[in-house]
Amino acid sequence: MAPKSKINKRIPVLRDYIRQTGRAPTLQELCEIFDVKSKNTATLMARRFIEAGVLNKTASGRLCVPARMGSPMKLLGSVSAGFPSPAEESLLDTVSLEEFLIQRPDSTFMLRVDGDSMINAGILPNDIVLIERGRAAANGDIVIACVDEEWTMKYYYKTGRDVRLEPANKNYKTIRPERSLSIEGVVCSVVRKLN
Repeated sequence: MAPKSKINKRIPVLRDYIRQTGRAPTLQELCEIFDVKSKNTATLMARRFIEAGVLNKTASGRLCVPARMGSPMKLLGSVSAGFPSPAEESLLDTVSLEEFLIQRPDSTFMLRVDGDSMINAGILPNDIVLIERGRAAANGDIVIACVDEEWTMKYYYKTGRDVRLEPANKNYKTIRPERSLSIEGVVCSVVRKLN
């Protein structure tokens, strides 16, 4: 097993890989990154990275990036969105956006929004939505669903056996599955870059 000092030297290389690819490497990729021949060596290395908090494992055993990997930002106070009030700046805390937005990193993924059927729900084209897999959809949740072999994002409603998917734009119709319906996940956050 690699000594601690060797792992500490490898951590910046691993972080660069994660920044470039946006994901954790596989065991095979660890072999390639660090020029090792054996997957057993990569497995031991992965264990050391997990102990150091740089990597994590999903429930299915895949390597993943811990939610806290993002750099925390300063939380300096609050701002009035109602009536104007004097601004006061003081360091309240530091917040990682990943920890703030994602409760279950192992089962969360992102999609870019294409289309305007959810604009009245505040979800615009080119927004990024974070979707949580494995969460049971409740009435009124916004879901990612495969309906009759086509993917969509809509409000989910179920009454008895009747399931309907509602848009948040009057120019679109309610969808009722005719042959099949699969709920891939529930939208838990929306991210928009203003510029």
